Amino acid sequence: MKKKIAFICVHNSCRSQIAEALGDHLASDKYDFYSAGTETKPQINQDAVRLIRQLYGIDMELTQYSKTIDKIPTPDIAISMGCEVSCPFIGKAFDDNWGLPDPTGQSDAVFIEVIRQIENKIRNL
Repeated sequence: MKKKIAFICVHNSCRSQIAEALGDHLASDKYDFYSAGTETKPQINQDAVRLIRQLYGIDMELTQYSKTIDKIPTPDIAISMGCEVSCPFIGKAFDDNWGLPDPTGQSDAVFIEVIRQIENKIRNL
């Protein structure tokens, strides 16, 4: 049985969504990937959607949406994407904090740097 990995951030609209998409793309044979937040946004960050489609050919909006932690299975491994203010409490301690900056509102170059960091971390799971 594959372990369930959840990527957690506050709004579940950018970094955690990127990680879920790349996890499914790169390592779905080893793990089941989920993302969630303590709050939701009406849609996934459109820069993230555009760049993940451009770089990997993945359309995140086909299978992903912003959701809260209670809407996903209980994870075996919970990874915080990097909470600049305060990490949400999810009922257990985080297994890891990737400490990634939020690229929202930044240039494509900043977004791509964060995307590449997420890709490398997933490849090293």
